[in-house]
Amino acid sequence: MDFEFDSAMALTATDRPGVFTGRMTEDWTIGPAVNGGVVMGLAAEALRQVLDSGETPHADPLALSAHFLSAGVDGPVEVTTEVLRRGRTFSTGEAVVSQAGPDGSPVERMRALATYGDLDASSQVHRSITPPDMPDPEHCPSASTARDAGPMETPPLMHRLDLRLDPATAEWALGRPSGRGEMRAWMRFADGRDADPVGLLFMLDAMPPVSFDLGIGGWAPTLEFTGHVRGRPAPGWLRMETRTRVLTGGLMEEDALLWDSTDRLVAQSRQLCSVRIPEGWTLPA
Repeated sequence: MDFEFDSAMALTATDRPGVFTGRMTEDWTIGPAVNGGVVMGLAAEALRQVLDSGETPHADPLALSAHFLSAGVDGPVEVTTEVLRRGRTFSTGEAVVSQAGPDGSPVERMRALATYGDLDASSQVHRSITPPDMPDPEHCPSASTARDAGPMETPPLMHRLDLRLDPATAEWALGRPSGRGEMRAWMRFADGRDADPVGLLFMLDAMPPVSFDLGIGGWAPTLEFTGHVRGRPAPGWLRMETRTRVLTGGLMEEDALLWDSTDRLVAQSRQLCSVRIPEGWTLPA
C-alpha cells in the first residue's frame, strides 16, 4: 500500500550532491498554502538521506529549527542540503526548501537547521511529562466534522489525518471559545500509516491553531518553529496538547506536546505564529 505521507515525502536525488527534487500538492494545503509541517518534513527527509550514511550514520531528527520565508504552493520543490558537522553521536545539517517563482527564479519557502542522531541509543526515560486525561478516541468528535461549525471550512490537510478533538477543549468549534488557549486531541494518519520521527515533526504543526480557542478565526502562519523528537513512537494513536500563554502585537507562541500509545512523550515544539486580531476583539471570559 502506498501511504499518502510517504508519497508527499518522496524525493529524487539530482546530479548535484545534497540536492533533491519533489512535489508539494493541494492535498496538504490550508487555504492557498501547503502546511508548514509538510515543508519541514521534506527538509527533514532530505537531511535524513544525507546524514544516514558514512561511518557514523545518523537517521533520526532530534532537533529542528525552521524559519518560514514564504508560503509553499502546489508544484515542484527543490531541497538543498549542507552537512555542517558529522560526529560520533550527533550530526548537524542545514536544508533550504525552495520553489520557482512567477519569473522562474527560485523562491525560498523555508530554511532549517537540524541535529540528527540515533533515537534508540537514548531511549531511557529519566524524567518526563504525563499525558492529559482524555476520553477514548471513539468518544471524541472528528475535527473534520467539528470544524464545519468552526471559524474555517475543513481544509484538505484535515482529510489526511484522523484527528479526534477532546470535547473539553473543542467548544470553539461550536462558537464558544473558552479563552484558555488550549486544545487536546488524538491524532493518527487517516490511511493507517504509523508515525515515525519525520512524521512527528509534521504532526507537531498539524493541529488547528490554538488561537481558535481565544476566539480568533483565520489561520495562524508559522514564522519560526523549533521541534524536539524525544523518542521513536509506538504504533497506534498519538495524543497531543497545544496551548498558548502570550499574545502580543499579533504574535502568539504555540507550545505542543505529543505522546504515543504507550503514554511516552515522543515530541514537543514551540512556534511563533502570526495571528490577525479582529477589530473589537476581546478575550472570552
